[in-house]
Amino acid sequence: MDDKKRRLRTDYPFFLTYRTRWSDNDQYGHVNNAIYYHLFDAIVNTYLIGQCGLDPTKSKHIGLVVSSFCEFFSPVAFPDVLDLGLRVSRIGTSSVTYEVGVFKSKASSEESNEAPDTACAVGGYTHVFVESTSRRSTQMSEQLRSNLMKLAKQSSPPAVSKL
Repeated sequence: MDDKKRRLRTDYPFFLTYRTRWSDNDQYGHVNNAIYYHLFDAIVNTYLIGQCGLDPTKSKHIGLVVSSFCEFFSPVAFPDVLDLGLRVSRIGTSSVTYEVGVFKSKASSEESNEAPDTACAVGGYTHVFVESTSRRSTQMSEQLRSNLMKLAKQSSPPAVSKL
């Protein structure tokens, strides 16, 4: 089984910085679990729009989330600054599974005495690409697939799915 708790920054080829907000915290004093899914959505769509040319409002094809996951290892809280790492763990002809590593920034880690290279959480989701009007599954464009392959796991080629 894949040990997500051992993920390091070097496992992720693309990063986005996120400054936590006071409203991200819950009554227990840490970032609420639902916020992590906002973070995953933010980094995935930042990459799709900026690197793959996807325009969610105009593109003929869009990605729909069909499954999601998150494993939590250590808490983060306002005012932490987070570094979100993105990679692709599985790719098919019409689907892709993203994995996001959530890391405290170096400055936030030094304040809490935590290792800055160790993930606080690892999660992500699977997109199935569909035609934007019919919502029928469709193959990814070569441009999209090529740019997603740049995020493939560094240590081994991504698993290929049939979707």
